[in-house]
Amino acid sequence: MTRDDRSKGLVGAVLVVGAGVGGIQAALDLANAGFRVYLVERQPAIGGRMAQLDKTFPTNDCSMCTLAPRLVECSRHPNITIMPCAEVREVTGDIGDFTVRVRLHARYVDIDKCKGCGDCEEVCPISVKDAFNEGLSLHKAIYRPYAQAFPNAFVIDMEKCPECVECQEACLAGAIDPLMWDQDVRFRVGAIIISAGYDLFDPEKRGEYGFGLYPNVVTSLQFERMLSASGPFGGHLQRPLDGRAPHRIAFIQCVGSRDVSGGLEYCSAVCCMYTAKQALVALEHVPGAEITVFCIDVRAHGKDFERYHARALARGVRYVRSMVSSVKEMQESKNLRLRYRDADGRFREEDFDLVVLALGMVPAEGTARLASAMGVDLNRYGFVRSWELYPGLTSRAGVFAGGAVCGPRDIPETVIDAGAAAANAARVLAPVRGTRAASKQYPPERDVSGEPPRIGVFVCRCGVNIGGVVDVPAVVERARRLDGVVLAEECLFACAQDSIQHIAARIEEYGLNRVVVASCTPRTHAPLFQDSLREAGLNPYLYEHVNIREHVSWVHQLFLQEATRKAADLVAMGVAKARLLKPQAVTDIPVVKRALVVGGGLAGMTAALTIADQGFPVTLVEKEALLGGNARRLGRTLDGAEIYGFVDELIARLEYHPLVEVCTGTEVAAVKGYVGNFRSTLKCGDAEREIDHGAAVIATGAEEYRPQEYLYGQHPDVLTQSELERRLEIGVSPGVRSVVMIQCVGSRTAERPYCSRVCCGQTVKNALRIKELSPKTEVYVLYRDMRTYGFQEQFYRAARERGVVFVRYEPDDPPVVEAGRDNLFVRVTDPVLGERLVLDADILALGTAIVPRRDSQALARLFRLPLNADGFFAEAHVKLRPVDFASDGVYLCGLAHAPKMLGESLAQAQAAAMRAVTLLSRERLQGQGNVVRVDPERCSGCGICVEVCPYKAREIAAGQKVAVVNEATCRGCGTCAAACPGGACRQEGFEDEQVYAMIEAALSG
Repeated sequence: MTRDDRSKGLVGAVLVVGAGVGGIQAALDLANAGFRVYLVERQPAIGGRMAQLDKTFPTNDCSMCTLAPRLVECSRHPNITIMPCAEVREVTGDIGDFTVRVRLHARYVDIDKCKGCGDCEEVCPISVKDAFNEGLSLHKAIYRPYAQAFPNAFVIDMEKCPECVECQEACLAGAIDPLMWDQDVRFRVGAIIISAGYDLFDPEKRGEYGFGLYPNVVTSLQFERMLSASGPFGGHLQRPLDGRAPHRIAFIQCVGSRDVSGGLEYCSAVCCMYTAKQALVALEHVPGAEITVFCIDVRAHGKDFERYHARALARGVRYVRSMVSSVKEMQESKNLRLRYRDADGRFREEDFDLVVLALGMVPAEGTARLASAMGVDLNRYGFVRSWELYPGLTSRAGVFAGGAVCGPRDIPETVIDAGAAAANAARVLAPVRGTRAASKQYPPERDVSGEPPRIGVFVCRCGVNIGGVVDVPAVVERARRLDGVVLAEECLFACAQDSIQHIAARIEEYGLNRVVVASCTPRTHAPLFQDSLREAGLNPYLYEHVNIREHVSWVHQLFLQEATRKAADLVAMGVAKARLLKPQAVTDIPVVKRALVVGGGLAGMTAALTIADQGFPVTLVEKEALLGGNARRLGRTLDGAEIYGFVDELIARLEYHPLVEVCTGTEVAAVKGYVGNFRSTLKCGDAEREIDHGAAVIATGAEEYRPQEYLYGQHPDVLTQSELERRLEIGVSPGVRSVVMIQCVGSRTAERPYCSRVCCGQTVKNALRIKELSPKTEVYVLYRDMRTYGFQEQFYRAARERGVVFVRYEPDDPPVVEAGRDNLFVRVTDPVLGERLVLDADILALGTAIVPRRDSQALARLFRLPLNADGFFAEAHVKLRPVDFASDGVYLCGLAHAPKMLGESLAQAQAAAMRAVTLLSRERLQGQGNVVRVDPERCSGCGICVEVCPYKAREIAAGQKVAVVNEATCRGCGTCAAACPGGACRQEGFEDEQVYAMIEAALSG
């Protein structure tokens, strides 16, 4: 079948419903892979819940600073059409060719005409509660959703001002139209992705906590806004009632979650960690605050989450394992008195200044209506129904879903789900890739070689993230006096769309030929500003970035004058360097349209098929003789899906796929090259061969910890949970009267201070299976925290209802196992009863850790990839780039990244594959400009630079005794320039005279 035959009836466009972080990720992945995207959002601006957050765990990065570049990228992309204030009302047609009817609700402001000046807001006489700030502040009836919002246009709450026209009279642009009405539009797409997010549990349903009655009882999202620099209190933590800083703060967990009687049966998965984050950030705002968390379990089950929880404990955050029964307000102080039962079973009362309710996730408003329009099923909780072995699929072909619309998810899980959904859509539409896409066009580059420096300096306040510490106007005033500076201004948020447009306009207005931006980290923001220079006709390397957040405001919060002086000095250094910046040329790199997938477990096989199904050849390398990896030792998932058949299905698809080459018994022996042009050496036995590939996916998995404790390997009835699962395939022996299970064996220890995530679910699965096969067999689970997050909670509840006994133990008093004549004895202290229990065990099952593969370090060296402190591969960014490495062109999925459930590995494999496809679908890439060049007159050919180059980007030219640089491979790290004894290496963008100028500026300040 030809491409033309396959493409008949397919439409090369995708509808993405929901423009939170998940919808934005899906839209960008698809747009960058050559598809037209319609991004529909019911709110007046994109960004979703992440835009409301202050910081994100476990890095405590500013949420908006992380998200804003994505908002701008999405808004600028030529293949993405953003449709705010919109809802999908009808979907007809079939997979590959749907017709969608979208209702565009009137915002009463013309987006194309609105300049975002705010004149309308100033004259508006009506104030309403600010939904973005969760009702903690007011805004006018005509308002901008939030400071960095896109579209950067106002919207009118017409219900609050149906007859007022003052804003219309004030608008010089004529953007306000009070007679605007809703309208329906129709268009065709080939696939649909639902990423409509979530809402929060209504806390007024838990009246015992006093929300809505006592002003100093707030929700977790309100607390986020209270902490935020752009929030209702300007980033100063204070009580809503009287503005006093709270010194005793209580967090109540599971409000609406894990509660059949008054809330939701499932666990909302994210609450424990966002509470730990809020507690730590609160301590930054109010040093010495006393913080207490009332909880059932602490579910720190993600990558680096256990360390983050340990940080909270080390900072003095107190965790009390109890549910609060009531909250009462004290009449004079307006403090809150909490009543709860302590570990000894006695009722206690404590007073707090502020109470924060950790709310559970519920389906977003309108999810049922959207599902009806889409023709997809919902699960028992009202989320879009999905399947663990087939992530992203819904009950309707061609309609996919991801993120919190399918159930509780944190940010990286949502981003991964979005990538998986995008991959599924791209698989369907692969034959029509590029048929509706456009490429971004830039104006011709302006020649500035004969111009004197005309530098523009833009200093970002970042709300109070920077402006709360640094005197930004003083920094701007000093910048104005620097040589070559013709414009210096401050920005509220430099990364917001309106600021980006403003900078571009200033370049043209003032004839700027150099730009300095002082703001947050260049790691996420510099490419954004460099792209703005390109749009304004300047070479992107005529840009200098000054980091005054991480380097100043975050590290000098208590020294305001010194911080301001340092910020001004850093800006002066940036200007000194900018005066000497030169335009730089970049190298065009052709892309080899083949992928290498390393690892043949479920994640690797899924990644290979996902890439191949989109039309790109794949070589799949597996070290062992058989494909399948760890999945070959598993029988079924927690919800009963059969795994053996699924593994066989994937293997069969790989064997018959015309674009997949499977290499078992093979290892990667060497890797050369760079993004788009790798050359890897594969070794099978004594035979070696080389393959060229443009991208690589690392899916090498992990291993099960082999315990040294609890008599494992010494007694035949001491098993790991995976070994028990295989034994249960043949049933339960009639002689087995009692099974004891011990959790966290090898996890959450000093040697491995992380949670292995899967153990609790696997234990519950085996416990239920035992009860199914032999109801009279006693099952005891000895645990520290039961981390059956998300919908796994239903199985934990079912196990308790079927008689499985759960006994918690403290880490400093672990169980003790002794061998008897015919069985085992397990001694454990029950902290609730306060007694030492002795349990007879015919089988002892250990919930063992997942540990990194022993060959991970060797593979990391080959591909030049980082590992984290635990030995797992480290992603580029924990929140927004969870499947990327910092090294371009290499992607990550499965257990090689971190412990995770089977469905999570499959979703991440699809997301990693989609990222690879966004690369492989391009004909050429642009290299970077800040490379190192060699002066042949000064080079002696000594070879020192060749030896020290970590990217193998240099060689000594044959017969010339001169070092030659492969500019496509060079990453501009400068190692060679530092090592060269003859000064023959010149680091573009960091030349000696530029660095000397910076030093002189620093010393003269």
